[in-house]
Amino acid sequence: MLRPFHLGWQARGAEGSRAGKLVKDIARLSMEEAEQEYARVKSDFATRHWQTENMFRERFEEVADDLNLNRDSFDETRKLLIGAYFCHEYTYAAAALMNPSIVPHPDQSGLGEGACRFVMSMRAVGEGHISSIVFREGIVDADGSFSLWPQTAFATSVELDDASLHDADDAVTVHCHPDSTLSNTVIFPITEQQAGGLEDLRLVRFEHGPQDYEWIGTYTAYSGSSIRSELLRTRDFRQFQLEPIHGRAGRNKGMALFPEKVDGKYAMVGRQDGKNLYFLTSDRLDCWDEEGSLLMEPEFPWEFIQIGNCGSPIKTEAGWLLFTHGVGAMRKYALGCALLDLDDPSKVIGRVAKPVLTAVDADRAGYVPNVVYTCGALKVGAAERGRLLVPYGISDSAVGFATITVEDLLALMV
Repeated sequence: MLRPFHLGWQARGAEGSRAGKLVKDIARLSMEEAEQEYARVKSDFATRHWQTENMFRERFEEVADDLNLNRDSFDETRKLLIGAYFCHEYTYAAAALMNPSIVPHPDQSGLGEGACRFVMSMRAVGEGHISSIVFREGIVDADGSFSLWPQTAFATSVELDDASLHDADDAVTVHCHPDSTLSNTVIFPITEQQAGGLEDLRLVRFEHGPQDYEWIGTYTAYSGSSIRSELLRTRDFRQFQLEPIHGRAGRNKGMALFPEKVDGKYAMVGRQDGKNLYFLTSDRLDCWDEEGSLLMEPEFPWEFIQIGNCGSPIKTEAGWLLFTHGVGAMRKYALGCALLDLDDPSKVIGRVAKPVLTAVDADRAGYVPNVVYTCGALKVGAAERGRLLVPYGISDSAVGFATITVEDLLALMV
């Protein structure tokens, strides 16, 4: 995809700005030279990206605003050429693709009995080890078979709503390009706190009331030196609000929201001490000031180092299913599962003694070896006859899918 290119380090005492000097160099080209250079750029990149010239024009306008340029001083070719010099090609998942989450799609029309249209988010890592959020859409049937919607080679970044960003602790609102699909949309870091990446989005369809749904995700905003939990909120997956989580609990990673209020309060599962799982409640969705109560500690060898949640709890007649991850010897990650009491989810009423999914054979090789990890699963079908679709990251290099019935998973509990 095309991304803005920002000139880097400049020697102290250098005359003028590098950006200003670059624009002057382009302006000095003769008309023939400018046309030849732009023809080379167009030949190299026009077919590799979507709406390439429009992006060059938009980038020129941004540069003109930053440098206070007189737009009338530049012909159309030079405007496009300046825009091209201030863009670069970026592969958002060149380094890693991992940690998927999955929720029902807002649009469930036109489906067969038992089928569910879904949205899957993933963490993509590109040049500079910057994490972003990407999406795929698809349909899963009641038997667990599924298909992903086609994805083109072109991707676009979300756009910041005008006047949305005022302060580092403010919420920001972004929207998809009107001509782009969700599967070709990327959410990049926007604020200073997010500069190092948006990590491990855990999505849930939250029910505020009967058929009143909001899709909410918790993720880690990494500045490059510090972390903070934040919320992604949307009603339609076209416009998104990104906002900080305030309070003491917000300084930790890996918070997962329940899909509805519990006893009149918002509820989450988090890892407040780096090793164990805690149950947290709050009157406000954006403020979590209590450390919560201890929910689970590592009990079995495959999770002795630490445990964490693998997405929001899933409601069943038997209780809340909570997928977990455990870290054992050689820092090998495996997936587990626990069952929380339906009325009082601060109580664990069952858990698996052995991993339900672990890295074997080819799944052990990748960017970070010996890791399977998910940020959420999807239940399809009715009641205990339902089946779970579990997308999972394979050693931070690919995404795989596993299915299991709720009945079979409950049978593994001790």
